[in-house]
Amino acid sequence: MEEKDVYAELSSIRNLMERSTKFISLSGLSGVLAGVYALIGAALAYLLIHNYPGSEPYAFLQDTAVVWKLCMIATIVLILSVLTACWLTMRNARHKQAQVWNPVSKRLLTAMSIPLFTGGFVILIMLAKQEYTWIAAACLIFYGLSLAAASVYTYNEVKWLGVCEVLLGLIALIVPEQGLLLWTLGFSLLHLLYGGIMYYKYDR
Repeated sequence: MEEKDVYAELSSIRNLMERSTKFISLSGLSGVLAGVYALIGAALAYLLIHNYPGSEPYAFLQDTAVVWKLCMIATIVLILSVLTACWLTMRNARHKQAQVWNPVSKRLLTAMSIPLFTGGFVILIMLAKQEYTWIAAACLIFYGLSLAAASVYTYNEVKWLGVCEVLLGLIALIVPEQGLLLWTLGFSLLHLLYGGIMYYKYDR
């Protein structure tokens, strides 16, 4: 067997092993679009806060209607991001002739869902107790932990996105007054960067 045939055979074996242990149908474009959705949501949130008539810092946090509008914006961004990710992942899987729902994707979702749902309940408790100061930090930290947990079953870039999200969340705990800015960096700019890298490396 010629040397180039050996390399081709090894590459084929490696790809087969990767398909059996890693979920490789994630779409970089979905990360880019999630970043765009988050940027639009952050702009709307900024306008809502900036135009609030109260003169005291964080006066808007005492207005339940404003807080729930902010939560609604975040929820819409989340729903759009999830739907876009599902659609593009299924399209990517068809292109790669791979199954979306398989044992690896099930393990990925299980690993991701534990910190994600835990974070969701923590945020709901904060809302119920009107502890709004730490919500941005909680969003970033628990989302980052869910990505880091899921990265075992997919591309390594997901782990580093998760690490960066957690770091921004920790900074938001130190300077909560910059929560909206850090939320924007985490959910918009980091997603745009991550999605661009993923698209360049795997989608083209």
